[in-house]
Amino acid sequence: MQHTTRFRILLVTIVIATTFIVFALGPLLTAPAPTAVSTLSADFPVESVEIPSQQGVTVHGWLARGKPGGGVLLLVHSMRSNRMEMLSRARFLKDQGYSVLFIDLQAHGETAGDHITFGLREAENVEASVAFLRKTFPAERMGAIGASLGAAAIVLAQQNLKLDAVILESLHPTLEEAVDNRLKLHFGDQGSILLPLMLWQLSFYLDVSLDALSPITRINNLNSPVLFISGTHDVHTTQPETERLYAAARFPKELWIVPGAQHFNMHSYAGREYEQRVSDFLSYYLRLHDDG
Repeated sequence: MQHTTRFRILLVTIVIATTFIVFALGPLLTAPAPTAVSTLSADFPVESVEIPSQQGVTVHGWLARGKPGGGVLLLVHSMRSNRMEMLSRARFLKDQGYSVLFIDLQAHGETAGDHITFGLREAENVEASVAFLRKTFPAERMGAIGASLGAAAIVLAQQNLKLDAVILESLHPTLEEAVDNRLKLHFGDQGSILLPLMLWQLSFYLDVSLDALSPITRINNLNSPVLFISGTHDVHTTQPETERLYAAARFPKELWIVPGAQHFNMHSYAGREYEQRVSDFLSYYLRLHDDG
């Protein structure tokens, strides 16, 4: 009897502790990630820009001007990061003559926001940034590169961005799979038990259907040539998940699975091969006049 009582007490304690942890994870996952953004060195001149977005948010970013007729690119960072993540990409792209805008998404870096919304509100920042670039560079062809959350923000945009080329790195197909993969990463395979409660929390905090946060439901609406990039060792977004996204997208499309790469910063990992593949893709679609 005594052992049974102790077991019940232990079981109840574990349930209470687990419930507390899970309920704490919802606010933690959606909590903003403000950071000061470092000052850049003089060898890479940029203009600080502030772009009005929806919900009263002002998007902070840097604009580096390339050569006239060279094309324009928007670079969008991953979750709990800021525009500095995209700096190395901005450098090599500007060296090739592109004008580059890299921004802090809402609730990241120097852009204000109450919650991280897994692409919902972040998509509004992308829409505002694309509109800013069209006004600033009306004669240029335009593309975008997004990593993880940044990629989701591009795909989940409600407006037709009318981009001439899009590169999506480490993008999850559904929010359910993204959360499940992270639960397994932290708690092992048994972490999936917590998935329904986690999804309910996120839906509650963000006040939105989770389908609205799943890129695979909108990828076919992305009316742009698209290059998907993912890693064979990515446990946040697996290779089969990326292949499903690729299959759901419309043509023209390309897929590059990077051997050995994990979830973050494909440019840092793949280096020159990344630059070559990205350059080839972008020049084909943003500099069509070069072929003639």
